[in-house]
Amino acid sequence: MSEVVLANVYKSWGDNVAVRDVSFTAERGKLLVLLGPSGCGKSTTLRLIAGLEEITSGHIYIGGQEASTLPPAKRKLSMVFQSYALFPHLTVAENIVFGLKVRRVEAGERQQRLARVAELLGLSSLLQRKPAQLSGGQRQRVALGRAIIAEAPVCLMDEPLSNLDAKLRQEMRGEIRSLQQRLGITMIYVTHDQTEAMSMADRIILLRDGRIEQNGAPEELYTRPANAFTACFVGTPPMNLLQLVPGAGGAVVAGTSAPAVLEGSADGLMLGVRPEHISISPHSGVDAEVVDTEYHGADTIIGCKVGSQLLALRAPGRANFAVGARVRLSWSADDVHVFESESGRRCENGARPRDVSGKLT
Repeated sequence: MSEVVLANVYKSWGDNVAVRDVSFTAERGKLLVLLGPSGCGKSTTLRLIAGLEEITSGHIYIGGQEASTLPPAKRKLSMVFQSYALFPHLTVAENIVFGLKVRRVEAGERQQRLARVAELLGLSSLLQRKPAQLSGGQRQRVALGRAIIAEAPVCLMDEPLSNLDAKLRQEMRGEIRSLQQRLGITMIYVTHDQTEAMSMADRIILLRDGRIEQNGAPEELYTRPANAFTACFVGTPPMNLLQLVPGAGGAVVAGTSAPAVLEGSADGLMLGVRPEHISISPHSGVDAEVVDTEYHGADTIIGCKVGSQLLALRAPGRANFAVGARVRLSWSADDVHVFESESGRRCENGARPRDVSGKLT
């Protein structure tokens, strides 16, 4: 068993509470990502699982056994740090097997494990080099090798790719995910990068201020965000959130008079729609003014002003619109999310979105 369970875990230093009543399960053989902005408690949570910090209250179970008070060496897990933490005076081979030597694993077994791990990670030709002679990606593989060679059923990763350039990060994401699946490791991965989380995770725990905002599969956080924070944190560009006010025939976007985007009252509600779900309509829709454009090659992000509010839409290819141009924006009711303005919670009942398009419905 390699399942990891946190139950009502708190961590505080005096009046500073870093982790607040966090409960979740990292299923055996799955990759779970702790996602959130800086200071949200994700690295602290990982350190609590590893035993590098003591929990203030709550329980941690690893493989079905209480591990809350166990020292790190007894928790049967490995960890990859953001800084790689390689010994500069040791070779690649010596860095990888260092933990096995400390645990006095027999030399013959150390060499067998080293050969398997080096072949798995493409390090066989680099075993006699020192860390200073390696690229960033190669150093990351060495850090991974040191974790894998321990053959621990649980692996913790604390922002392991943050020191790499964009292209290498993308390559290493695929390598880590493939490795995790091939070896069947239970992996808990910390990142602030939602692209990493969405592309790698079986399940995402989104944290803010030490609390869990949403726990779900990547597609769930994207298609059905539980609150406005999740809606804005997951997705690039983030979801547009527009304040609503009463209008003729229903709720309208604040600063506009038509069309109605929501049936019924707009009291305390805001509408959410992702940039990729908005299109420019030639005939009808919400009136808007272009304020800027960003060409990205495959698409163009167009910033618009609707009433007194700003939103972004994604158009395919290169879209040429002059600043100040008037356009009409449309979207489908199926792509609309409604949130409570004050709490940010998703509004499940009583809010019926309308199609905003040039089509008759």
